[in-house]
Parts: sequence; C-alpha cells; structure tokens
Amino acid sequence: MSQPPEALPLITAQAPCRADLAGGTLDLWPLYLFHPGAMTLNFAVTIHTTCRITPLKGKQIHFRSVDTGREESFPSLDALQQTKRYRHPIAGCLVKFFAPERGFLLETDSESPAGAGISGSSALMIATIAALARFTGRDLSLEAMRVVAQNVEARIIQVPTGCQDYYPALYGGVNAIHLDADGIRRAAVPVAPEEIELRFLLAYTGKPRQSGINNWEVFKAHINGDKRVFRNFERIATIAREMHQALLRHDWEDIARLLRDEWKLRRSNAPGITTPLIDKLIAAASKKGGRAAKVCGAGGGGCVIFLVEEGSREAVAQAVAAAGGRILPFGVARQGLQVI
Repeated sequence: MSQPPEALPLITAQAPCRADLAGGTLDLWPLYLFHPGAMTLNFAVTIHTTCRITPLKGKQIHFRSVDTGREESFPSLDALQQTKRYRHPIAGCLVKFFAPERGFLLETDSESPAGAGISGSSALMIATIAALARFTGRDLSLEAMRVVAQNVEARIIQVPTGCQDYYPALYGGVNAIHLDADGIRRAAVPVAPEEIELRFLLAYTGKPRQSGINNWEVFKAHINGDKRVFRNFERIATIAREMHQALLRHDWEDIARLLRDEWKLRRSNAPGITTPLIDKLIAAASKKGGRAAKVCGAGGGGCVIFLVEEGSREAVAQAVAAAGGRILPFGVARQGLQVI
C-alpha cells in the first residue's frame, strides 16, 4: 500500500442518510433470492454524516466523535489491530481494513439521532471508507465501497446486513435497488425531489431502534420456513414493484395505498416492530391529513415517515409533535457521497 504524500491536506467525506419506502429487509442476502423480482425503494435525505482525516506526525491514531463526544487513541496501528473492542467500532474496524502507514486524527459527525432507522451508521461507513481510501491512496469504485461497508458492518453488528442503505449514501436522490440472481443493480427513479419534499414528513420517536435484532428475528423466521413470514415478504416484494411503477406514474393515491399495505404486513412479521408511541403518532397524523405512514428501517423505535395530503404538511407536523414525535426537517439529498 502506497504511503500518502507528506503534504496531504485535510480530507473530508460526507454522505447522506435515507428514508425507505418499500421492500426493506428483502435486501438481506439470500432472502431476495427466494422472491424473484425483489427490489427496495428509498430516497436520500439532507441529514448527513461526515468523516474528516487530518495527518499527524508520528504513528499515533486518534478517533473523535463530534456528535457523541467520545474519543479514543492508539499509539500505533499495531496497538489498534491488537485491540478487541473499540469505543468507535466503525472507525476501528475500517482502519484495520485500510491499515494506514502514518498517524492521523479521524473525526466523525452525524446529524442523525442515535438509532433513528435512517441509516446513519451505514452512511457514516460510506463516508469513513471514502476518507480512508483517499488517505491511503486506494482507488475504490462506488460499488466496491458498498461491498466493504456491508461486510464490515456485518462484522460489527454480528448479524446479516442488507445492501439498500449504502446506495442513497453513495448516489443521493430517489433509488430503486433491484435484487436479482445475477447481482444487485441500483437505478435512479425519475421523481422530482420537490414532489417528495412536498408530500413526506419525518419524525423521530426518541427511542433508538435495534435493526440488527429485529431484522435477525425476521431473517431467522424466513430461513426456518415460517410460511406466514414468507407470504408476507412475497407480498412486500410485490408492493415494492407496484410502488416503483406508481412512482414512475406520479400516482400518489396508489403510493399511499401501497405504503399502508406495506406497513400492515411489516408490523405483523415480528413482535416489537411497532410500539404504542409509533401507533399514537400515526393515528394523530391521520386526523390532520396523513395518508399513510411506516417505520423507517427495522422498527421498534427510530423514525416514522408520513405521506401527507398536499397542503397539510404543517398541520400533520404539529399533530405529530403534540403526540410526542420530534420532527426532523429534511430535503431530498440531490448528491450522494462527496469527498473534498
């Protein structure tokens, strides 16, 4: 691995989080292989994660998390590699992978609340991989970054991880991730960002979700032959395909119906996917113009995304806030990963 130039400037990499619309959990290998034509739909949001690297003299490696206030230092790469547990698991595991030959300060920051279900950790994986690749002179394609991120994250959480969360971080925009036997393919969905911004609302429940646990329980049920879970996912795969077509037609009435159907199926996959607060927020929204809603990510907490009638976004936001949700302002991130 080549030594970076001595006068290497500060490196900053930034990647957006995402909100998922349909087909989640099917992006875990090999679940999608049992549902031909499976796909996942999501869009990138202007809630960003950032990784900054500053070269240091000597071999010391220092991690600093701006949003959590955690810090961690190692006298050398050898010391880091011998460490079993890290206060910053993403940084620690990725530095092991890239093995930089000089000292540096690695700072991370996330605008996403902890455990929000909008892929803050996956976006941070992408930002950190991009920064470390630049720092160590590695030329990685976007798809290669996705593979590294997915595999390293599986090591960290010790359960299977899906692929969908990395594509909004890499590309931005509205995404259709096609999950086929011959590979994974991402395609942009031609929907104007302004249409998404006009119709969707994002709220944080204040309780972090545990996606690895929820997804793992559903994964096991599927692999173990639970016929009810299989049928649910067969329908969820169909809903995702139908929603893709509805997005292409800009048929928001059909999109609302499909979002409601997807949430009804998803919440029945395993206990704990919904909570009393989530149900309360959705009920409050429906009284003020909320057409449909679902949990972002695996559920059990985190964020809820709402599809609202035109002109009712502010009324729904007020109702959700009054019911105990924290509104997260967002736009559609037009760009994905950026490295400076």
